[in-house]
Order: sequence, then C-alpha cells, then structure tokens
Amino acid sequence: MKVLVTGGAGFIGSNIVDRLIELNHDVAVVDNLSTGRRENLNPGAEFYNVDIVNKEDLTRVFEAFKPEICIHHAAQIDVQRSIKEPDYDADVNIVGTINVLNACRLSGARKIIYASSAAVYGEPEYLPLDENHKVEPISYYGVSKHTPEHYIKIFSQLYGLRYTILRYSNVYGIRQDPMGEGGVIAIFLNKLVKGEVPTIFGDGEQTRDFIYVKDVVEANIAALTRGDGYILNISTNTCISINDLVKKMIEASGRELKPNYGPARKGDIIHSYMDNRRAAEVLGWEPRYGLVEGLRETYEYYSGR
Repeated sequence: MKVLVTGGAGFIGSNIVDRLIELNHDVAVVDNLSTGRRENLNPGAEFYNVDIVNKEDLTRVFEAFKPEICIHHAAQIDVQRSIKEPDYDADVNIVGTINVLNACRLSGARKIIYASSAAVYGEPEYLPLDENHKVEPISYYGVSKHTPEHYIKIFSQLYGLRYTILRYSNVYGIRQDPMGEGGVIAIFLNKLVKGEVPTIFGDGEQTRDFIYVKDVVEANIAALTRGDGYILNISTNTCISINDLVKKMIEASGRELKPNYGPARKGDIIHSYMDNRRAAEVLGWEPRYGLVEGLRETYEYYSGR
C-alpha cells in the first residue's frame, strides 16, 4: 500500500513510518524539519522537505507519489505557543490540513487518517471522556485540532475521501523531543538522566492519561483498513497524577531527587482521561503497554543517547 505520512520525521510520525516499512508498505514522508529530525527519517521512505502550509509544493509531492492513504501528523503542538501566536497555530493546523485534504483530492488518495487530540474536549463534564462528550476547547491549540475534523467530514461528503480521526491522549515514548512542549514525560526523564531537578507546574495533583507511542502506532496501522467514518479516542482509559508519575520516573532512574513546583499554566486542564472502548470495537485495537513498561523503555532511550 502507498502511504504518505506528514510529520514523518517527528516523534509519532517517525515511529509510524518505521512500522509501515517493517510491514512492507511503500512510504513517503513530508516534513519541513521545523521540529522533526533528519535522524528520525527511515532510509526506506521517500523524503520530501516540504511545509504543509505551502500548498503548491505539497500538491506536487502528492501528485508525484500518488498515495492511497495519507496519515496526517504534521502540526503545531505547543499549547502555550498557540496562546501566544494563534495566527501561526491556525496556519499550520487548520490551513495546513486543508492543504493536505486538497492534495489528497487532487492526487486520488482514498483515505486520510488524522491525528487529533484530547485537547478538543476542554474541561471534562464527566470522566472518562468518550467521543460523545461535548467539544469545548480551552486553548487555541484545541480549537485548531478540532476545526480540521469538520473539514475532513465535509471533504468526505463532497469528494468521497474516507477518513478515520484519532483523538490521542498524552502520548509519550522514544524520539519525543525533551526540549520542546511535546510531553512532560520526555522533559522529566531527560532531566533525570542529566541529574537535574524537574519542575511540576501547579500542585501536581492534575491527572492525565499517558499512552505509549508504540500503542498509538498500532492504532494507526489498524486504521489503514478499518474505522472509516469514525472519530476514536486512542488512550489507556486510566489516569495518574503528575506527582505519582514523577515518583515512578524517579524510581525508574534510580536517583534520589525531589521535584520543584512552579505556577500552574494557562490553558492546562486539571483532570482528564479518555474512554477507549469504541476504538477497541471498531479497530480491534487496545493498548498493550503499561506505564511502567513504557517508562522503562523511554528512560533507556534517553539514557542511551
């Protein structure tokens, strides 16, 4: 199968590319390397250094490669940057996705798999969050990840483009950038490897649903052939406080450190975890990695750099 992965040099995208190539798919990667890394690129994939905001260049790549399926992960993922630069956030996440959709249509792609986010839900009215929960984001990032879902549905109605929308909980694992906003686990583990003290924003009692990147990869692989027309939560259906998470990470590192605490950040939700039963039913998928196992693999990755 011919699969084009946008953001395929990034954290989640590169892990998906590796798995696709392992399964003998024909893969192309589109990435402008603004946050993706050349060292993440699988040599078995065709690479195009193209920004999804550049409509003409993007369309040329699609028309040259002619993917059957597009897995769309290129995005602006920094919540705080979305608040400071909402125009940039919208350009990448909304306009960029529209460009991807147009390129799919013009090149004859039959399906798009779109990486959405738990951020679309906003403050939970109940837990666990299921796909029927109201959508009321509290950050521009949440808005810019949700808006493309509407465009995708209408593209499907107008042009027959099939889709599966995957709303991720907090993804962590190998290749996540510890220097960016991408994930608390990557940032904390990187500090622990260096012997530095991590900082928890707020009182640390906020809870999150952390899912290992390899489980997210398998959800995308399942969506290649299943889940048409569905929005699906990709999550563990469990949660842990940041305080307890940091304790587990310190235990995994074998160090004796106490975290610092800083002020809570705007746009952060206090408690969140997502129901994943629909994904289990529709995709035949469920997470296989527990938090301890995932943390151990991730710590080994950062300590082995």
